[in-house]
Amino acid sequence: MENLNSLLLPLWGIHLYSPAKTRSISAENPKGEVGGGAKEIPDQNNPASDLGKGWKVRPCITLPSGSTTVLAEIDGPAIINHIWLTVTERAYRDCVLRFYWDNEVSPSVEVPLGDFFANGHGLRYNVNSIPIAVNPSGGFNSYWPMPFRKHCKITIENQRWEDIHGFYYQITYSLTEVPDNALYFHAQWRRSMTTREKPEHIILDGVKGKGHYVGTFLAWTQLSDGWWGEGEIKFFIDGDTEYPTICGTGTEDYFGGAWGFEGETFSAPFSGYPLYRKEPGTVPKHGLYRWHILDPIRFEKDLKVTIQALGWWPNRKFQPLTDDIASVAYWYQTEPHQEFPKLPSIEERWAR
Repeated sequence: MENLNSLLLPLWGIHLYSPAKTRSISAENPKGEVGGGAKEIPDQNNPASDLGKGWKVRPCITLPSGSTTVLAEIDGPAIINHIWLTVTERAYRDCVLRFYWDNEVSPSVEVPLGDFFANGHGLRYNVNSIPIAVNPSGGFNSYWPMPFRKHCKITIENQRWEDIHGFYYQITYSLTEVPDNALYFHAQWRRSMTTREKPEHIILDGVKGKGHYVGTFLAWTQLSDGWWGEGEIKFFIDGDTEYPTICGTGTEDYFGGAWGFEGETFSAPFSGYPLYRKEPGTVPKHGLYRWHILDPIRFEKDLKVTIQALGWWPNRKFQPLTDDIASVAYWYQTEPHQEFPKLPSIEERWAR
């Protein structure tokens, strides 16, 4: 029961006093200051012009084209408890979220906006899980706890050729002591086209340090007919080379399903297949997530994670597939972390 107790502690302990101070950053209080919200004065073009200040004057911001906007700068120690935001689908692949802990130069989170919230392919769909929830209609929520000791900076870069209007956001955090054994949250996006010679997508590689892997999101574009998910996921832990310590049995098995999902989608607390979309004139698109909350993959030195792309030949032999796979890996680890690979350009991130 120890793991379950740890998971439910925020609910079970809600009646206990804590000296932590709750703060929240939004367009109405961009610095999260005490008594700092709802101070904007409306002009005559503002919907609140007849009401005056204090009445939803600045609920959102614009992300200028080609610019990076700082969403939050917070002095610690603190823990980010919840992030909510919403914006047009045009931002999902063309805007990039980055999180920096304790004045680091290299981000610990670098992910296209939609993919961070398990909405891949630049599409909007609902997700009903413990750490990530996407609610009607495009309300993005993250409940991953994100502790830091000195400083946090969260930015969003709009790489699109046009301004993006109507970006709504709220970042809620607790000013509180951070335990010595608390690890830092990380998330990394990758994309590759698998080949028949080596039908394998690298989800994560080059991780050095101590920590545990807590989640996978895949945006899988199917470029062949038939079943696409016979491939195994592999976790190479602490010096594994040719053979992994943890090896799955099939793609749908890893995501908590079985027998190719039989065409059904689902969204559950720790795993889900919330997206299967095939429209006339398009290739099939799939979205899948798996959260290792009760079963984290722990490592002491290094970690690599891969997944295979396999289908079937008519003779019932495995067919190596050429598929387009984008992924987000989520993990906690000690700092400093290894610098991430260069994020693909906006053109290389567009959905096929």
